[in-house]
Amino acid sequence: MLHDIMPETEAELMKSSHSGYIGFDPTADSLHIGSLVQIMILMHFQRAGHQPIALVGGATGMIGDPSGKSAERNLLDEESLAKNAQGIESQLRRFLDFDSQETNAAKLVNNYDWMKKFSLIEFVRDIGKHLTVNYMMSKDSVRKRLGKEAKEGMSFTEFTYQLIQGYDFLHLYQHHNCKLQMGGSDQWGNITTGTELIRRKASGKAYALTCPLITKADGSKFGKTESGNIWLDRNRTSPYKFYQYWLNASDVDAENYIKIFTFLSMEEIAACIATHKEAPHLRHLQKTVANEVTQMVHSEEDLQNAIKASQILFGKSTSEDLKVLDEQTFLDVFEGVPQSTISKKIIANGCDIIQALASESGFLSSNGEARRALKENSISVNKEKVKDDYQLSLSDLICERYILLQRGKKNYFLLVVS
Repeated sequence: MLHDIMPETEAELMKSSHSGYIGFDPTADSLHIGSLVQIMILMHFQRAGHQPIALVGGATGMIGDPSGKSAERNLLDEESLAKNAQGIESQLRRFLDFDSQETNAAKLVNNYDWMKKFSLIEFVRDIGKHLTVNYMMSKDSVRKRLGKEAKEGMSFTEFTYQLIQGYDFLHLYQHHNCKLQMGGSDQWGNITTGTELIRRKASGKAYALTCPLITKADGSKFGKTESGNIWLDRNRTSPYKFYQYWLNASDVDAENYIKIFTFLSMEEIAACIATHKEAPHLRHLQKTVANEVTQMVHSEEDLQNAIKASQILFGKSTSEDLKVLDEQTFLDVFEGVPQSTISKKIIANGCDIIQALASESGFLSSNGEARRALKENSISVNKEKVKDDYQLSLSDLICERYILLQRGKKNYFLLVVS
């Protein structure tokens, strides 16, 4: 998990307990799994006896970090940023111990609290004079945006970002005795700006450490699917979909993820990889990663529900298994399955199964085809086999508005009752 480290950092951390921080920009009201790498770093830091500080960038979020960006992003208003910051704070509390009586209890800070008091003149006079434009221009995040290949250049707003982030480090150094900033490898330039500002303004010594940006073996972006980001918020990404993301990882990626996103020992990881290689088709490695991360981010109950939901499509399950699913998980499991709407009145009066399969839904092309399928014993309602005299009723409803029809093992159809 280590990419770059400033000389003497490790020796300093081995001497005594230190405070170290990572910043999170509130561009949304939830973090996604790309942020999970930084969270794991803070968790390791606290477990090693140091004090983690999580900084929510209420001020820097108003500007937008140019690191790794080819164009300037849209700026959020103060109300949206405050809402996002609150959401991120509540998530971070799930991973870090803020309430411990120990000296290394985590701290949560928001840079808006100290930046809002700064006037432009004060900032330019007291902070800006300590760093030259030449120094700031030498950073990769700036050079890439100002080079010949750059299309849009960089606004003064974005150019000031590293100076404000550098001031954050100085503020935490002066007020929280924080001597270390950590982050992704794309943050190296911003972090070292902070160490330089501490050296010049406070005659102090500060340290820097970054972890690699996670990449996938196939070249696609980590944490992204066709439907977008994989979020830590269950309302944005259900625990089932979250679990599935890790379960669907390639062997190469899973071998990387188990080292980064779990707290398993080196011996346990080696044993897991060896077991997987003996029978790759059983996906032991992927299941271990999915289990560990889903339980950590959500809960043991959510993990067990996700496992049960995963087995519905591929294993033996019953109508009772379907009926314990919440609506979002049910819809996630059967995402993309063809569907049609049927009146609740028809179901309430008892709907003949042949009628439901053909004329009411269009799942099967005709009543004749429906009769043949029923005769072959290939029709199921909510995963239970039915005969040609079966009547759909309100007792068949899942989440009070769905009925799952099925022909054979993999041919599903969803009746939406309205």
